[in-house]
Amino acid sequence: MAKRNELGSFLRAKRASTSAEDVGLPSLGPRRVPGLRRDEVAELAGVSVDYYTRLEQGRESRPSAQVLDALAHVLGMSHEERRHAYALAHLLWTPPLLASPAPVNPSLSRLMTSWPDAACFLLDPVLDILEMNSLAAQLFTPFESTRNLVTMVFLDPAGPAFYTDFERAATSCVANLRATADIHVGARRREELIQQLKAGSPYFTRLWASHEVKPKTHDTKELFHPSVGTITVQFDALEVSAMPGHQLVIYRAEPASLSARRLRALADETTAPAPVPAPSTRSGERLAGAAGEQ
Repeated sequence: MAKRNELGSFLRAKRASTSAEDVGLPSLGPRRVPGLRRDEVAELAGVSVDYYTRLEQGRESRPSAQVLDALAHVLGMSHEERRHAYALAHLLWTPPLLASPAPVNPSLSRLMTSWPDAACFLLDPVLDILEMNSLAAQLFTPFESTRNLVTMVFLDPAGPAFYTDFERAATSCVANLRATADIHVGARRREELIQQLKAGSPYFTRLWASHEVKPKTHDTKELFHPSVGTITVQFDALEVSAMPGHQLVIYRAEPASLSARRLRALADETTAPAPVPAPSTRSGERLAGAAGEQ
């Protein structure tokens, strides 16, 4: 019974640690037991006292997401506590995508800057780039805007030349965007982005309709930068536990390789190499095909 009633135990613990003042109720002096009463929690959450009592006692263990969200609000649950409560109730955790970018933890920013030979950038669930280190900023200089990775691939004129295997990059980008759909269902930013991409790129529309789902993890990618030429990078996409749905993406080249030297040249502010022509054998057909899709 104790194992089956983990949700009830968790709710009782949260109720005991929530004071009347925390929820805006008048304090009538010391209470016999710490925290809110069951009837107070039930009234504030909009459920019956009997139903809430059954939740705490384990006689009801499958509340709806709406009920659990209401209880989480009343009991002042943190982001992590809400996720834990969802797991105990056997519900799929779908944290909402914020209307404005989430603040980046300073320690994460310092970590990104501590890797001068790797291009690092932080993606949110719709692949908006929230922050990047200096090497990533140098690497992405061919693009007019670096707000969103998907629009960089499909809508920016630099995309087809920058990603030498453009079709693979485009397919991977759309599959990754699909993989985070459960994190922000109905989010306004997501809907605006999808409509912008569909209006600007028939190629995106076709790939989006294929419903391929695959998150970014680890792969090799070949990039072309007009200042230094072709760069082969290994990339890793790491989940950020403190920011659900966010990924820290790291581009790095094999040590002592030509690609590593070219990345180093981009990182060196004193280096100003002459522009390198795009590879004519491959990019001509690719650019022509991409232009026809736009």
